[in-house]
Amino acid sequence: MRVFDNTECFLGEGPLWHPELKQLFWFDIINAKLYSLAGDTASSWCFDQMVSAAGWVSKDELLIASETSLFRFNILTGEETLVVPLEADNTVTRSNDGRADPWGGFWIGTMGKNAEPGAGAIYRYYDGELRKLYPDITISNAICFAPDRSCAYYTDTPTKLVMRQPLQAEDGWPDGESEIFLDLNEAGLNPDGAVIDANGNIWVACWGDGGVHVFSPEGKEIERIGVRASHVTCPAFGGLDYSTLYVTTAQQDLPEKSIELQAAGQTFFEGVRYRGLPEPAVKLAEETGD
Repeated sequence: MRVFDNTECFLGEGPLWHPELKQLFWFDIINAKLYSLAGDTASSWCFDQMVSAAGWVSKDELLIASETSLFRFNILTGEETLVVPLEADNTVTRSNDGRADPWGGFWIGTMGKNAEPGAGAIYRYYDGELRKLYPDITISNAICFAPDRSCAYYTDTPTKLVMRQPLQAEDGWPDGESEIFLDLNEAGLNPDGAVIDANGNIWVACWGDGGVHVFSPEGKEIERIGVRASHVTCPAFGGLDYSTLYVTTAQQDLPEKSIELQAAGQTFFEGVRYRGLPEPAVKLAEETGD
């Protein structure tokens, strides 16, 4: 893959292609920064606490997940508006992986700042409610949704298991128990962020592997996209026809010599033979009539 932006993030994460602005946003979690690049115009925003994931609300506003909340952020004015607290009374945890779902909800995972075992959880924000879905999560990741709305996927990275969760058709809440979709233990892969393409294939960034692995809806590996950084964190589809794959990476947990030899922490892109889908907008409570 080619370098899209050579900014070196300590923990690059959460790439989001804004379908109205036609530009990519991404985070450096540990350094509490949001970045964006549109053509030759680069932008960045600094926050007073770690930020990790976002969905888009409107042309100028994002829903951002932080250490203590989900908040509405205006990229033109910098105004922040609290939407709902997120483990605000827990100093051990921060937000991690998150993504909007097809109903306008937002799934967000938390984790211990030092990856304390079982310290985190996965939540869904929908219709003004933040509901805990899965407790005792160590490193929340791989949150994404089938294009036919049938299920969600997620992982607790240390388990090396990607789970499949059936969803209710009418409102997107979990329907029954989750089941193992991918068991990556034998392959020794650490599933990180993930995204779904228009055909229902799941693209899983694998921490420490230097690649994004593509699996069919049946769980068969189709291919692997190599990245010039070993700690690959999250993929996203974008570009005018959604056939460009963007990937964030990290320097965290790499020795200095490895960082020098790689393009660790930079953000990559490449045209692929698959197409993604536009990320759905997040619908906040006032937009649902409540």
